[in-house]
Amino acid sequence: MADDKRGREDQARNEERRQRAREIAAELERGDEPEPPIEPAELADFESALEPLSFPATGAEIVETVGDRGIESIDGPYTVEQLVPDTDQESFDTPQSVRARVQRPAVAAAMKQVVEAAETLRNAELSGSQREAYEKTFRALRAIDADDEDEGVQVIADWIVERVDEKGALPGSRAVRRQAATYCRSNDYEIRNDEWLGI
Repeated sequence: MADDKRGREDQARNEERRQRAREIAAELERGDEPEPPIEPAELADFESALEPLSFPATGAEIVETVGDRGIESIDGPYTVEQLVPDTDQESFDTPQSVRARVQRPAVAAAMKQVVEAAETLRNAELSGSQREAYEKTFRALRAIDADDEDEGVQVIADWIVERVDEKGALPGSRAVRRQAATYCRSNDYEIRNDEWLGI
């Protein structure tokens, strides 16, 4: 573009359009995610209970230190040991990362099952991207059937654990999404093609 008044105006308009597109994309991303079912004050108290630990800390260290601590959510009470894998394979860099994990109890409990099942495998590791995809699938299921006591989340967590037991390997993230989509469609939950589960 030319460095004149018209060129500068075109550049400014293009930047405004890009900024609006980024804001819309961020809003859509936030809109798809359900609100955490635990009060912020409850999470702050929980985070302060983690102060005796030195971070990074493993899941086993967290469970040993605060495993019996109760956390009240809108879905009922949980203990930390129900939400954090009791393993040395899972580590948390900061108290905030533990807090982020427990703020969605249904998803955390499902991921605990999966992580502990993966630990039984030889030469298999739940990689970061695979873990994120599993977690995103659980969050999408939670958003779809939030009124249904998170049945979909538990069904898919159980399915993953069964695959680990039967096949001796973790199912791929695409297979997990496909299974979640099948569950949703068989239970008359509508899934659009542009959604995470629209596979």
